[in-house]
Order: sequence, then C-alpha cells, then structure tokens
Amino acid sequence: MSELPLRAQLAAVLGKGAATLSRATGRGDGSVIGGRIALKVEPDLLAQLSRGRRLALVSATNGKTTTTRLIAAALRELGEIATNEHGANMPTGHITALSNHPHARNGVLEVDEKYLPQVLSATNPAVVVLMNLSRDQMDRASEINLLAKKWRDALRQSEAHVIANADDPLVTWAGLGARHATWVSAGQRWKEDSWCCPECGGHLKREPDPHWECPECGMHRPDATWTVDNRSDVIVDPNGVRLPLQLNLPGDANRANAAIALATAAAYGIHPKQALPRLREIRSVAGRYTSVVTNGVEVRLLLAKNPAGWLESFAVLDPPRVPVILSVNAQIPDGKDTSWLWDVDYTVLRGRRVFIMGERRTDLALRLETDEVPFEVADRVDQVLAQLKSEQPDITKVDVIANYTAFQQIRTAYGRVQ
Repeated sequence: MSELPLRAQLAAVLGKGAATLSRATGRGDGSVIGGRIALKVEPDLLAQLSRGRRLALVSATNGKTTTTRLIAAALRELGEIATNEHGANMPTGHITALSNHPHARNGVLEVDEKYLPQVLSATNPAVVVLMNLSRDQMDRASEINLLAKKWRDALRQSEAHVIANADDPLVTWAGLGARHATWVSAGQRWKEDSWCCPECGGHLKREPDPHWECPECGMHRPDATWTVDNRSDVIVDPNGVRLPLQLNLPGDANRANAAIALATAAAYGIHPKQALPRLREIRSVAGRYTSVVTNGVEVRLLLAKNPAGWLESFAVLDPPRVPVILSVNAQIPDGKDTSWLWDVDYTVLRGRRVFIMGERRTDLALRLETDEVPFEVADRVDQVLAQLKSEQPDITKVDVIANYTAFQQIRTAYGRVQ
C-alpha cells in the first residue's frame, strides 16, 4: 500500500472502512460499497492497485466464479493471492479485492463479461481466461456477438496471454484477437447461440463434435493443447499426460472449469501435479453445490441463471426418485426478462417430482405446463421438506435449482454456507 500515491492510499483506506462498516451492520460483504467509495476519491485506483502485479482476468457467461476459485487455489502455490472469488465481479469489487491484499504479487479477478474490455485496459493483466459466451440478461448486457467483438478488439490492444475454450466459436473468435493463446478443449453442451460463424455469418458445420468450421470463410476450431476426457474423468495436458481429476465438484462443466484452471496455473509455471490437489479440496463455491442436512433431508443447492446454466444443472441432478425444487426471480441482478425460460428444455424433468417457487413461479409454471411436466407450487424450501417428510418418511435428498437472487435468498435461509 505504501507504494501507492497518497491520494490512492487514502481512497483504499476509506474503501476498506466502508466495506468493514457494511459487514458490521449486516448490509453485505462490503465488496461493492467499498470499491464505490474508493473510486469516488481516486477514479484511477484500479489501474494504480494493479501495477506491479501479475493478474489473471476470468470472464464467461457461466462458471467464472467457480473457475476463479479453482485458479486462485492453484496459484496459492506461489503465495498470497488477491482475488474476488465470492463474485463481486465489476471494477468496484476488483478494487476491494486488490486493496484487501496490498502485498500480493499475483491475483485472479472474476470479471463480468460486459466490463472485460474496461478492466483489461485498466489492469494490464498477464493472463485473460475466456470460457464461454451465451445469452444472459439481455435487458442489461448486449447481444453476445457484439460482446465477443468488444473482447476481440480489446485483446488486440493487449499483450496478455489468453487461455480460451476452443470448443466455443464465439470465444475462439474473440481469443483470436490476442497475440498469444493457449487453447483448451473444454466442451460446449449449449450450442444454440453459436450456429453461425462470428466472422462472416455463415452457417457453421459442427460435426463431429467438438470440431466446428465455417465452409464460407474457413474459420475453424483451433487445435487444443489441453483436453477434457469426461468419460474417464481425466485431463490430457500438452505433453499427452493423462491426469485423473477426482474433483469434489460435480459434472462435466466443472471438469471443464478445472481444465481451464490447470492451463492457467501452467501459464504461471505451476505443474498440474502441484495444482490438482488444491483443486480437489474445493467442495463448494459461494454456496454452489453445497449440501445442507435439515430435518434429516440433504438439500443440495445449484445455481442456474440462463439456458446454458440450467442445462448443466439438469446434467448433475440425482436419479429421478430425488425431488427437485425450481425457483426463479426477475430482479435487477437476474435480468427482468424471463423469456429465456422458453429456451430451456424441461422435458428432462418428466417422471420426477417437481416443486416451483420464486417471484416468477407463474412464468415457470406456464413453461413447465407447455412441456407437460407436472409440478406443485410452494413458498419456501422448508415447506416442501415438511410436506415430503409427511408423505415419504424415508426421503433423504432434494435438489434445488435457482437463479441468482432466488439462490441467494435460499442460501441466506441456510446461513450462507460456503
């Protein structure tokens, strides 16, 4: 901190004070308000706090909080890490994260997709991690093709080393703007937003998976040096070495996140055999995948905030005998527009007992009815558990899938478990 100009030091101190007050009064973790106060005092604070550090920026539509946590865990092999691993992913949160760790020479910052060009310019990072792009909060953000173009243009002005998912055409097109890139075959389950070539608009040929190419302009999937083998639960590194993952986070999406994390750690000089044990220690990320036992029933929390996220959550559901609770809100952090519900295929829930909650449960009810998925309406998770226990005394598990604010409300009811 002492290396900063006096004005920047004052801004950082005032920001930390505001954050502490916010936590003490129960208004939140202080990440946003602390950064906001600091920026009022020194508008250039993010750039000043970033100088002399080797930062990695992590951006995507889905999975960036988890991947940030995984990368931060791996990079702790190098010592103290500055990170916003609980999700305050705009410049205010970045300022708080860097201010809280003034002596950390390495850092990992989750970055909201819309803010990536701005943060890239301010922080001059060593590494930029790009994972996936799909439609999300269209009333707040822009069309994803425009977003990819902004990423690409920003990367053309940067010397950062890009770690990117070669299986996502939009991410690849953005990443091709960088001077240096490492390509990871991390998979792409949701393909509905990338059937057209981002370079020329032609229809992409997407067979055999994961290959893709544009017959019109020739743009094609780059050769990946890191690969996920989901069937064997391994990652193949650039030397062809097969590394057993054995994660405590479920599903193909988290194997993809881990592959990205290992490739990023390698860019920092950390061998995968050093990084993997740290990744295996993580069981939950900001409440995601947490299981809480209440009244003898294990309740597992899953976050899904857009069509791609719901598809990944469905993929890790327990067998059909396990009931599922779906909860949807439409507050500002969620996006006010719930029309995206119609892009999700809910037929996979047929044959499973389904409960619906949240401020927009009527929208969800209409969508489920259209897909001929029977459902029951509820107000709270504990209400559902009480009903299930009275009807099925031997029930032991329930899955909960919720979008952002609905997830936070449920998480708060269970004590904001980590």
